[in-house]
Amino acid sequence: MQEVSSYRQGLINRISPIVEKLFKANSLYLVKLKRRDMIEILVDLFAKFSPEEMQAIKDEDLTDRIDKILVVEAVSGTLNDLTPEQIKMYDEAVKRK
Repeated sequence: MQEVSSYRQGLINRISPIVEKLFKANSLYLVKLKRRDMIEILVDLFAKFSPEEMQAIKDEDLTDRIDKILVVEAVSGTLNDLTPEQIKMYDEAVKRK
């Protein structure tokens, strides 16, 4: 059991600085997301990889993966914030493409 918690702590130590950097670089994240919640979600997600698999992921690649996850998380609720008129405009714009 100790190994699992030390692996989890290692993930937190690796993921947290990346999340901090990405939050500083993207104001959308600051507005839409809670940093601690996102770190927990990411740690749970990446804990599914073995320690060897995680070690093989370069920091740049891990940063890209985390950034993509944060974008999806930040944008996923955006449509819920729109008025019915804005949703209609959005739907029409999507149909034109």
